[in-house]
Amino acid sequence: MFFKFTKKISRRLLCAGLLLAAQMPALAQTQPTTLPDEPATLSRYLDQTGGMTADEAVAFALLNNGEMAAARKEIEAARALVKQARLRPNPSVEFSRQEQIGGSDNDTMIAGSLPLELGGRRKTRVNVAEAELSVREKEVANRERLLAAEVRAKFGEALANTLKLKLVEDLLETAVGGFRLVQARVGEGKTAPLEENMTLVEVNRLRSTRETEAGKTEISFLELRNLLGMKPEEPLRLRGDFRDLLAPLPPLAEATQQALQTRPDLLAVQAMETLAAAQIEQARAAGRIDASVSAGYGRNNFSFPVNGITNAGQLRPVQDVFHSFKFGVTFELPVRNRNQGAIEAAAANLSAAGTRRQFAELTIRRKVAAAFARYQSAARANEIFRVGVRDQANANLQVVRQTYELGARNLIDYLIEQRRFIELENEFIDAQLAVYTARVEILRATNAPELIKK
Repeated sequence: MFFKFTKKISRRLLCAGLLLAAQMPALAQTQPTTLPDEPATLSRYLDQTGGMTADEAVAFALLNNGEMAAARKEIEAARALVKQARLRPNPSVEFSRQEQIGGSDNDTMIAGSLPLELGGRRKTRVNVAEAELSVREKEVANRERLLAAEVRAKFGEALANTLKLKLVEDLLETAVGGFRLVQARVGEGKTAPLEENMTLVEVNRLRSTRETEAGKTEISFLELRNLLGMKPEEPLRLRGDFRDLLAPLPPLAEATQQALQTRPDLLAVQAMETLAAAQIEQARAAGRIDASVSAGYGRNNFSFPVNGITNAGQLRPVQDVFHSFKFGVTFELPVRNRNQGAIEAAAANLSAAGTRRQFAELTIRRKVAAAFARYQSAARANEIFRVGVRDQANANLQVVRQTYELGARNLIDYLIEQRRFIELENEFIDAQLAVYTARVEILRATNAPELIKK
């Protein structure tokens, strides 16, 4: 029973082999004899001499990003409000004139008043405006911190995609050379046409992969240009690699202390506390007594429709002009409204700002510790991958290729090993990117001035 089953399988395989052998000439005739030259696209993205580094990209983005330009305009607006708060109130001038209908009497008066702003109203108003300016400046600084980290992360993503594209292009160049070698062997009758077809399939697969990686790279560069404030058509080339990612880091305690002292988002929360305290003083000042002084001059032309006798015994109309001057002080008495509600609201805001600051400090400690843990894990995984996987896989591929060229191995073994190497090399690039991203996260969490210590 077993013999009959294996015999049937052997016959089917023999028939399939004969049929494939019969189709070999036709297959060989349908395939192109030459391959088009593949364009070198890598020079569009990498320039290790005149390209842009990650630090240069951050500096460029901080100067040209549209969102940051708008945020700086908000700071200018806050400075203008401080200037406005320092100005003293304007005096008021009142002019009036009365005319008697059907008579000659008239009354002219001009008066002015000046608010005094007692109780520290002006000082507290200036303090609130300055505190609001400080909050706005810290918020903009925090946007800069987040933008810098986002630019660095996108820089790493674009660099990783570029390295993957370079890997595929290098393998494609090798595959094209191998195809031409196999094609020559087929022409000499030393190799079956099936091997040429299999090699051509692998070349086309690599060409398809190259197009996919080129698309990913182009998209990442467009996103990076957008963060930098560049137009989509502007040229952009990167400079650098992932080789120096394992530079020493400061101790966790030192990095945490630096974050607590320099993180602009925490400083913004602290500025909110200062603002709330200034608002309390402003509300209290608004509930105190205030006054304004006033002064005026009046001219009154007054008469009666009768005649009188002068000292000389002559008749004349009873009429004269009277001049007057007045001065006064107006007091605003906080009897019913002493601004109690505004004071309570400002006190509640101060309490909320204090609670928010405490929670922000706790969150920063957690984020710094998590960023360090992530980096250490990614760095160890990257080193294991580099030493124990990537170098060995490269050596294996070289051995298999040499043995294939010598005829000791078949094409299938070489193609399988090459695909395994591509997968491992892409994983190694991802591992490097993970280390880079972890460093960026440490920079974001600690507000460090540089990504890598020189």
